[in-house]
Amino acid sequence: MTCPGSKIAALGRFVSAADVAERAGVSRSTVSRAFTPGAQVSKSARHRILAAAEELGYRVNRLARTLHQERSDLVGVVGGNFANPYISAQLDALSSALHARGLQCLLMNTARTGGDVSEDLARLLDYRVRTVVLLSGATPDELIRLCAQNGARMVLINRPHPPEGTLADLILCDSARGGRLAAERLAQAGCRKVAVVVSGSRTSAKTARADAFCAEMDRRGIPVTRWADGANSYQTGAEAARALLARPGPHLGPHIEHDGIFGVTDEIALGVLNTARFELGLSVPGDVSVIGFDDAPISGWASHGLTTIRQSLEELTRATMEAIKRPAGAPTTRFDVPVHLVERHTVG
Repeated sequence: MTCPGSKIAALGRFVSAADVAERAGVSRSTVSRAFTPGAQVSKSARHRILAAAEELGYRVNRLARTLHQERSDLVGVVGGNFANPYISAQLDALSSALHARGLQCLLMNTARTGGDVSEDLARLLDYRVRTVVLLSGATPDELIRLCAQNGARMVLINRPHPPEGTLADLILCDSARGGRLAAERLAQAGCRKVAVVVSGSRTSAKTARADAFCAEMDRRGIPVTRWADGANSYQTGAEAARALLARPGPHLGPHIEHDGIFGVTDEIALGVLNTARFELGLSVPGDVSVIGFDDAPISGWASHGLTTIRQSLEELTRATMEAIKRPAGAPTTRFDVPVHLVERHTVG
């Protein structure tokens, strides 16, 4: 026997509330009330409606329902480098937390927009998202301004200076303290000619880490080479390692140009680490010490054992959810995420 719902699906459409109403012998509005918590429906009508919905395979159109609410259960999540180990872990943690609260994640990848985010953002806002979360990393000011112009409440992660008039809650890790901790640890390890790899993206958080690192090294009288080319990527770390590390020395084998490198993200630091070990044949930390920033899950793998500055994913997710839960008209606020050094095996 063919299921009635299968016949409807064969027509290329979802089972509708009108289909349920027809089968249960009630009005369309009665079906709507039966699936609305607290609405009044007789026991017999509710029983017939639920039986018909079960038989047909009906699911409530929650997207349509949210269009009539002041705030939907949709949260726009925007980012541009989901391949980054920390960003992908951040997205995983946030989407799980949203699901646990009955909220839905609507994802927008700015890396695929070709520079023009207005059309993609317009689609995002068409769904009446309750909040737009901009993940760590480079986020175009244009996108933030478009959100502000449309009255969308935002959560900005590691973006300390949004455009004026922006309705945004800020979640910031202490990037400057992280840079100082990295400098202190490399100095403690005896490194005397160090480098910091920033990449060419130069976001405010990455710049703050590098600036604080350089300032602390300068205070200690230790020279710093600053590498600021390429994307925030593993490949940039690899290229930096080739440029900053081994140079052939006359009759002495390789001469180590730098004995300590700070990558302002774990992805960069892992590129430095693996290139030093497996391409240049250097010992880490015997020849060069390497330290990163983020504490992405991959950094703790036994094959890497990267010493890094940790910005807690748990704290970041908790703060993001606190911001999302705030009423639409609540004053904006700032959440600070502390950082600390995680010792592993890449610093002597």
